[in-house]
Amino acid sequence: MALIVRLKTVTHLRGKGDRIAKVAFRGLSFYTRVLENCEDEAPFDETFRWPIASSIDVNEMLEVQVFNYSKVFSNRLVGTFRMVLQKVVEEGQLEVTDTLIDDNNAVIRTSISIEIRYHAMDGTVGAWNDEEFLESPNARSEGDPYETEGLLSSHRQSPSKASAAERALRRAGKGVFSAMKLGKARAPKDDHRKQDEPAVLEAEDLDRKAMRLGGGLDPDTISLASVTAVTTNVSNKRSKPDIKMEPSAGRPMDYQVSVTIIEARQLVGLNMDPVVCVEVGEEKKYTSMKESTNCPYYNEYFVFDFHVPPDVMFDKILKLSVIHSKNLLRSGTLVGSFKMDVGTVYSQPEHQFYHKWAILSDPEDITAGLKGYLKVDVAVVGKGDNIKTPHKANETDEDDIEGNLLLPDGVPPERQWARFYIKIYRAEGLPRMNTSIMANVKKALIGENKDLVDPYVQVVFAGQKGKTSVQKSSYEPLWNEQIVFTEMFPPLCKRIKVQIRDSDKVNDVAIGTHFIDLRKVSNEGDKGFLPTFGPAWVNMYGSTRNYTLMDEHQDLNEGLGEGVSFRARLLIGLSVEILDTSNPEITSSTEVQLEQATPVADNCTGKMEDFFLFGSFLEATMIDRKNGEKPINFEVTIGNYGNEIDGMAKPVIKKKKEGGAGSEEASELLQNSSDEEGNDDEEFVSISVTPPMRPLITDRNYFHLPYFDKKPCIYIKSWWQDQRRRLYNANTMDKIADKLEEGLNDVHEMMKTEKPHPERRLRGVLEELSSGCLRFVTLVNKDQNHSSRTRLDRERLKSCMRELETMGQQAKTLRSQVKKTTIREKLKQSQNFLQKLRFLADEPQHSIPDIFIWMISNNKRIAYARIPSKDLLYSIVDEEMGKDCGKVKTVFLKLPGKKGFGPAGWTVQAKMEIYLWLGLNKQRKDFLTGLPCGFEERKLPKGQGIPFFPPIGLLYTKKQVFQLRVHMYQARSLFAADSSGLSDPFARVFFITQSQCTEVLNETLCPTWDQLLVFDNVELYGEVHEMRDDPPIIVIEIYDQDTVGKADFMGRTFAKPVVKMSDEEYCPPRFPPQLEYYQIYRGNSTAGDLLAAFELLQIGLAGKSDLPPIDGPTDMDRGPILPVPLGIRPVLSKYRVEILFWGLRDLKRVNLAQVDRPRVDIECAGRGVQSSLIQNYKKNPNFSTLVKWFEVDLPENELLHPPLNIRVVDCRAFGRYTLVGSHAVNSLRKFIYRPPDKKAQHWSTAGEIVVNVEPEVPIKKMETMVKLEANSDAVVKVDASEEEKEKKKKKKKGAAEEIEDDEPDESMLDWWSKYFASIETMKEHLRQLEAAAAEAEEKEEMDMTEGTKGQGKSKEKMKLPKEDKKKKQQQQQQTQQLEVLEKKNKQKIDELKVYPKELETEFDNFEDWLHTFNLLRGKIGDDDDNAADEERIVGRFKGSMCVYKVPLPDDITKEAGYDPNFGMFQGIPSNDPINVLVRVYVVRATDLHPADINGKADPYVVIKLGKTDIKDKENYISKQLNPVFGKSFDIEATFPMESMLTVAIYDWDLVGSDDLIGETKIDLENRYYSKHRATCGISTTYSIHGYNIWRDPQKPTQILSKLSKEGKLDGPHYGPGGRVKVTNRVFTGPTELEDENGQKKQTDEHLALTVLHHWEDIPRVGCKLVPEHVETRPLLNPDKPGIEQGRLELWVDMFPMDMPAPGPAIDISPRKPKKYELRVIVWNTDEVILEDDDYFTGEKSSDIFVRGWLKGQQEDKQDTDVHYHSLTGEGNFNWRYIFPFDYLAAEEKIVISKKESMFSWDETEYKIPARLTLQVWDADHFSADDFLGAIELDLNRFPRGAKTAKQCSLELGTGEAEVPMISIFKQKRVKGWWPFLARDENDEIEITGKVEAELHLLTAEEAEKSPAGLARNEPDPLEKPNRPDTSFIWFLNPLKSIRYFIWHKYRWLLLKILLLVLLLLLVGLFLYSMPGYLVKKLLGA
Repeated sequence: MALIVRLKTVTHLRGKGDRIAKVAFRGLSFYTRVLENCEDEAPFDETFRWPIASSIDVNEMLEVQVFNYSKVFSNRLVGTFRMVLQKVVEEGQLEVTDTLIDDNNAVIRTSISIEIRYHAMDGTVGAWNDEEFLESPNARSEGDPYETEGLLSSHRQSPSKASAAERALRRAGKGVFSAMKLGKARAPKDDHRKQDEPAVLEAEDLDRKAMRLGGGLDPDTISLASVTAVTTNVSNKRSKPDIKMEPSAGRPMDYQVSVTIIEARQLVGLNMDPVVCVEVGEEKKYTSMKESTNCPYYNEYFVFDFHVPPDVMFDKILKLSVIHSKNLLRSGTLVGSFKMDVGTVYSQPEHQFYHKWAILSDPEDITAGLKGYLKVDVAVVGKGDNIKTPHKANETDEDDIEGNLLLPDGVPPERQWARFYIKIYRAEGLPRMNTSIMANVKKALIGENKDLVDPYVQVVFAGQKGKTSVQKSSYEPLWNEQIVFTEMFPPLCKRIKVQIRDSDKVNDVAIGTHFIDLRKVSNEGDKGFLPTFGPAWVNMYGSTRNYTLMDEHQDLNEGLGEGVSFRARLLIGLSVEILDTSNPEITSSTEVQLEQATPVADNCTGKMEDFFLFGSFLEATMIDRKNGEKPINFEVTIGNYGNEIDGMAKPVIKKKKEGGAGSEEASELLQNSSDEEGNDDEEFVSISVTPPMRPLITDRNYFHLPYFDKKPCIYIKSWWQDQRRRLYNANTMDKIADKLEEGLNDVHEMMKTEKPHPERRLRGVLEELSSGCLRFVTLVNKDQNHSSRTRLDRERLKSCMRELETMGQQAKTLRSQVKKTTIREKLKQSQNFLQKLRFLADEPQHSIPDIFIWMISNNKRIAYARIPSKDLLYSIVDEEMGKDCGKVKTVFLKLPGKKGFGPAGWTVQAKMEIYLWLGLNKQRKDFLTGLPCGFEERKLPKGQGIPFFPPIGLLYTKKQVFQLRVHMYQARSLFAADSSGLSDPFARVFFITQSQCTEVLNETLCPTWDQLLVFDNVELYGEVHEMRDDPPIIVIEIYDQDTVGKADFMGRTFAKPVVKMSDEEYCPPRFPPQLEYYQIYRGNSTAGDLLAAFELLQIGLAGKSDLPPIDGPTDMDRGPILPVPLGIRPVLSKYRVEILFWGLRDLKRVNLAQVDRPRVDIECAGRGVQSSLIQNYKKNPNFSTLVKWFEVDLPENELLHPPLNIRVVDCRAFGRYTLVGSHAVNSLRKFIYRPPDKKAQHWSTAGEIVVNVEPEVPIKKMETMVKLEANSDAVVKVDASEEEKEKKKKKKKGAAEEIEDDEPDESMLDWWSKYFASIETMKEHLRQLEAAAAEAEEKEEMDMTEGTKGQGKSKEKMKLPKEDKKKKQQQQQQTQQLEVLEKKNKQKIDELKVYPKELETEFDNFEDWLHTFNLLRGKIGDDDDNAADEERIVGRFKGSMCVYKVPLPDDITKEAGYDPNFGMFQGIPSNDPINVLVRVYVVRATDLHPADINGKADPYVVIKLGKTDIKDKENYISKQLNPVFGKSFDIEATFPMESMLTVAIYDWDLVGSDDLIGETKIDLENRYYSKHRATCGISTTYSIHGYNIWRDPQKPTQILSKLSKEGKLDGPHYGPGGRVKVTNRVFTGPTELEDENGQKKQTDEHLALTVLHHWEDIPRVGCKLVPEHVETRPLLNPDKPGIEQGRLELWVDMFPMDMPAPGPAIDISPRKPKKYELRVIVWNTDEVILEDDDYFTGEKSSDIFVRGWLKGQQEDKQDTDVHYHSLTGEGNFNWRYIFPFDYLAAEEKIVISKKESMFSWDETEYKIPARLTLQVWDADHFSADDFLGAIELDLNRFPRGAKTAKQCSLELGTGEAEVPMISIFKQKRVKGWWPFLARDENDEIEITGKVEAELHLLTAEEAEKSPAGLARNEPDPLEKPNRPDTSFIWFLNPLKSIRYFIWHKYRWLLLKILLLVLLLLLVGLFLYSMPGYLVKKLLGA
């Protein structure tokens, strides 16, 4: 279907001018060419074509706009023509002439004439009449060469493999999508096209485009939609098919997870003893225990090492949990935990979280809130990742916890709990998991034949596992269960692992595994959706289905690596519900639960449809010779269909008719059951296996199957739920992505090969992308609602449409921003589009399983290929069709599973050309349309005569004969296959069934074969034009010839030839083909490039006489070898190569013999030169003759320059030579001399130039300034915020400020002050850079989103004249400087530069003139990673080279002092041995890898240089991973013998040898000789005393005059008023210097220093000089290659011994902590809560005492006495604690040394924050004392105490009070009231008492002078507290206490009781004595 518009003319135009028109339909617009100087009429006469997938609606519009074209301004609209297409749709063809309307919809005179035709889908409308529209193809013009040659040489292959007719039409007006039909999509057979019409040359396109662009028009202004079609031809895909051979998944790699636990805050609980447990996967490590504190400080570092595949690594869970009171006997109680998967950490920038707070929550109780925060660093390092550790310095900034949470971007800080329901419904197609013997035994005994598998499903998520029940003996188990996980949402674990397992008595094994990636089934945007899935089937793949006890591919079933066979499919669903935790009914546990799930209807996953898969094998070549003996056949399977060997035990046949959705076994078709199935009309039996055939020999390594003209076919019928829509959408997106990727690769290639105008190509690519996106949106919009669509289908569709719509907009915007200058960064952004598209296209819900092709030999499965079913799926809409459907595809079969790893996987098992088609059975009529034409079908007898009955074979009647010419020119950077470090390479070229070899070239990695290989009589089947568009692939394999044994494989690459038909001319632009580079792969790693060209020439009727002649072999000495012909080989011209030979270093032994007399041989393109011989390598490894040269013919095109080979040989006795090592310089580009620009020279010599040097402004700030230029406001903002911060700090009386204020005392400053100040500056600098980057990014975003608005803006910006910018900049500079000055006026500490990386990275490896080349020897190891490279280095060659065209430019030879012996290397120092004093300063190490079991190390420094080996073993630092060494070491060395300095950190061990933690190597020689002057860094200021004393023995003036002399500069001339002039640059600066006594004297040193700081501004010789610095070097350990083991901060000074000696080394020994004594007097407490109830009276009271400590509870806790029985919470103590401590002011830490345990050998130094803890307790006699509350005061910043107890509030303790913060180190003495805090039952903080205390800080000396006693003792005793009587101890004075306790309250009660007792006594006595009396009375006694 297509709409075609021909724009004929526009008439009645006004005025004279250039015209351009734009034609738009459905959002895709085309521009015409520009017509210049038209007056009245513009005869455009151009045709445009829109291929369309859906019928045109009668209301759709076509729009034509005509513009006056302007090169400078935007085009001006003349008028618009709009037309509704109703009439066109009805009639199919229409001619219209009509007037235009202007902006206001008013009709204007100008009229337009167009012709429109519409081809509907059914072909009803309009006949295809080719000639009607098209101009003749011969109207060619030589236009802008950019379009013709500028494209890559592969532009000859047509991008579309469409029919000629279609191509012709497409030429008329290329649509974007039509160019996407990269396949052989051809019109159906009955299409009446002329069969043998010659293919139309694509180049005409180019020329017409060139014509269109010809009129000198600025290509940036024209829409490239029209050119897009051309540019697709650039694609390298044509000539370089992209084929990946080896699976990389599933191969284990090294990983290191490092976790630093810094501290915890706000832990919930009373007086706890917390321990942190760090768990990664199965491994656990614990921190030490901190006693009774809620905010413990640990600063402990843990490292976990793993060697596992990436998938396994990233699924491991990292769990941090805080445990309360854990000890040997009990496991402790969990306070809270946090978990996240390792993958989340790895996906962070820099693979790390740094200083972030993890939120702890309790998994047992989800209703509770957060349980505290834990501050951690987490980093995950894979091999070769380097982690940039942000610089560690004092963390003074108040920790903003909420702002630094340990969560990835975009995750909200308040995460909620959620339930994840994973519903498991049923499975089908399971393999049998028992051996048949067992089954037979069972059958014999029990007499029943059961299914041999007992499946259950296991789900793993976030470290928890859940299982379903086991269904015994079932291939189709039914579960209907759901597994419920309770987890925080959004979860920090990306994948849910669902695994079917087989339950077994001995061990359960996995049957298949599927991962649900939560990112793909949810969307976090504001229109997003919660994770949801299904119910949908997921397919599981794994090992082959035949059951063996020891399955070698079991890993595949676990989900590692690519599955090689279908295992089963599982119907699952997933839903998530967010919990409302306030709801009381909720179960608060997070245990995994198993519940019943409601079963789903049978048809919920879609209607069952029968699908038809057809395949034809056109070629099977390159069959590995191991498989060459036995007959071979191929099997194709889809699911279990077609699997004859091990599909299922017994297929049950149910009729599909009534069954509807039966399971797949139901339709397992028996091979011979055709009669049962006869009821289907034209039913057929699937044939899935080709007939066996014996292979024939191709060459020594490979065989081929003799198919020739008989091609076997297979066909399979299968039943699946119809979910094609999912695949269609994925295909559409995939195609857009493929297109984009191809375009971006072109742009890369164009930039790499420096073709002109890559930015135009990028614009075209973006235009294509945006129209592709819009096209997707229109396509899926029509999608009607399916009943079987799941919620995920609907949501994904919505989000994909949204994403693609915005992507289309953004691509449009981006397109307008692409300029020559911005192309790199825009290319990056376009790459992001690509990743996004690939992510969106991946469909999480499966439908049809993938197709497997197996090669079977001798009934064994040998090798396989797996093809996704979506790639083969047929659709009537072009964009939705699979990219390989109905096309011939080249497939390489590979070995299954682990067999495919390593060298075994590098050999091709077989190369197949196969044609596949998959679609609904009812669409079957189209299944043959894509095959090459010219065949007859061979059908089964029963299928004869039935239309569309699939054939079992094809018999080709048409064949073409070709000659293939392979021009093998050269290869470079090949793989070293011999032990010499070189190879003897030859190349084998395979094409169809033939192969040929080039000659073997000995001992080289860069062979220039210069050979033409001719393959005669190559027979290809099919039609002519098909061959031309899509020739078969050529495979080139490179081998290393060995004298014995077979040749070693070195790499492989693929190519497609340029095809010439017999009726085409052999002429430009396509012929002769150009040489191109092809990347050679060995496994997954690259192994060099091949420079070659390939052409396939058809042999016509006249035989070979038509072909271009081949000149005979010119080199007779090479034997009958044909050289590459002249038109193809590169054009050469004469170059001279000068080599600077400096010396050789670190040569290792060769065959156990020392190297003694080495020589260097240089070779390039067959010419070369040898260095002089080094007579005695031990004595002097430098060369005596420095410069030599040779002349050589090199290609004009620099990209084709051959490599230059450096080889070092050792000259032994009797004229023998041994190769020591070699190095190939692959690109000479950086050594090519380009004469300087004359214009630039003039500028630099004209007049004086005053260099603006601001005094006292730190350079760093300036740099950010200058860098920010356009976004200037960014900096100002940053500074503003800084000022605000300062204000805030002042409000708080911030400590940091005040420290600075009282540090001007010069004597207090030392080197460390300077160091810490510098680190602050560095952090500040980094922050500013980040802020600026963020700002810039925001701006980008704004631009992107604003779209069209943005464009207008950018134009305005462009108009801003440059001067404005400058003015702005200057103003800004001034404001900035003022601010900076203000800041710095306080107190300027001189700073140095702290480099967060190695010094050499900053200064380009100090290779400004002396380069270092590593010499390699030995084979490269076979493991894929080239880690072995380090081990292959056998030494280094130092030297350089210079390449230039002969003759040498005059300006050089005429220069003063030109020495012809040195050629281009003028002014090079002598290389005689020189004695140097090397001074190494080692500052400190950070993040060392733990070396001992306890997770710590005892590091010490070892320095090696030549024979000197300094071990600083006695000064090891005990149990420290961040040791401060602060040492300097002096070594005398002689360059060049001793030039490699090694600084290593070893771990001291009491027993056994010490282990190396890591080492770093520094090449001192390059530093010493560098122009950057890296011998001794230049300080920022010059002073002759104090901490910043000048270190260099040469003063700045001497250095400056030396540099000027060496550079032959005029100067320096010192003038009055602080001016100095060097050449024509004038610098200003201060001229006074102060000595120790404060005397001022005149000096020029400051001036000279100023010039040195700005040396890079000096013309010609200027370069940046190395400043005074500290560099940070990573420590590496050879046993763990590529993984950092820590970092070391150091710097190196070097002083030549023949100069005056330098002064003593600077003292950088670590600051000794200062001794202090803190006296704390606890005067009183008040309002302490009352804990105890009285025995007698139940009255509340407390026995109060106060406990305090500074360093830790075990170390120095002190208790007051007890104030017994306080009834009001008041306590009186007058008690003094005394805490002596050592304090480091710079780090604000207390230093304590103690033994870790009783077994420790020595004391360990700890640094802890200075925090005073006071606690209030209730003393109990018999039970444990009760903790009531605590307050922790950070001595550096704590709130000032309240004046009275009343004013003392809760806020004072939580830090929320608006009171000034004070530091005891400033105030010295503080008294006040502070609250005691604790948490109540509801975890709320409450106040539990108040304490009046006095803190008094004294230095050790002061304390000695005025001593004070502990408690209330002498000296300076405190008076006894006045406590009320109640507190007397009741058992010492019981009566008194009775009086107090009882009498006061209960005296009336007591009196009553007394009376009562008396009464009772009376009654008692009465009763007692009554009887006696009575008796007496009665008896009358």
